[in-house]
Amino acid sequence: MFNALNAMGGAGQIDRTTSNNANTGVYCTFIIFGVLGGAIVNLLGIRWTIFVSGLTYALYSSSYISYNHTSSGTFTIATGPILGIGAGILWSAQGMVMMSYPVESQKGKYISIFWVIFNLGGVIGGIVPFVVNYSQGKGNKATQLPDSCYTAFVCLQALGSMSALCLAPPQRVIRDDGSHVVLMRYTNVRYEMMEILKLFVNPWILLLIPISLASNFFYTYQYGPYNGALFTLRTRGLNSMLYWAAQMAAAY
Repeated sequence: MFNALNAMGGAGQIDRTTSNNANTGVYCTFIIFGVLGGAIVNLLGIRWTIFVSGLTYALYSSSYISYNHTSSGTFTIATGPILGIGAGILWSAQGMVMMSYPVESQKGKYISIFWVIFNLGGVIGGIVPFVVNYSQGKGNKATQLPDSCYTAFVCLQALGSMSALCLAPPQRVIRDDGSHVVLMRYTNVRYEMMEILKLFVNPWILLLIPISLASNFFYTYQYGPYNGALFTLRTRGLNSMLYWAAQMAAAY
C-alpha cells in the first residue's frame, strides 16, 4: 500500500516536495533500523513487532489527510522517520518468518508466495485511486487525491497490521515434514549488538551491498518525474495497478 501511494507521484499531491522530504526521512531511519531490526524482533517477538511497526504505515498515510486541509507538510515530514523505524523492524520480522517457517526445499516457494501477496497490496492501492477518480475527464482534472482515498489506505493498512496478531507463534508451527520451527530468542542486548557488528565483516553480506543499492533507486524517477508528472490521477492509479500486477505474475 505504501508503494502504491508513492507510485501516484508525490503520494497523490500536485506538489511532490513534501512527499520527497518525508521519504528522505523514511529511508534515513530505514537504513539504521534495517540493521537493528533483527535484534529488536529477537528481543520482542514477531507478532507484536509486525503489528506495531505496521501501524506506522497507516500513520504516514493519514498525514496526507491533514495535508489536504492545512497545506502544511510538517506532520507528513515528521511521520517519515517514524515510518522508517517501523519499516526496518517490520521487514526484519517478515524476513524471519519467510525464511524460518518453511523447510529448506520450500523456501523459494514461500518467497514467491510472499512477493505475490506483497504486490497484491500495490494492486489494491492502485485500484483505489483509479476507481475514486474514474469519472475524471478532460474537463474535471483533480490535482490531488481526495480524503476518501487516503482514508481507504489508512483503513487497509491498519487492518493489515492487526492481521499480524493472527500469526501462529513460531513454537506452534509444525512444518510439512513434522519438524518444529526453532527461533533463537535472546534477551541480552549486548549480545545482539555484537552479532549485528559481525555482519559488517561477513563477506556474503558485503556482496549483497551492490545489489541492494541497485534495487530501489529507480523508484524516484518512476513515481515522480514519470508517473506523477505525465499522467492524471486516474491513469496514475491504472499504471500503478498494472505495474504491481506484473510483479505478481513474474513472482508466480
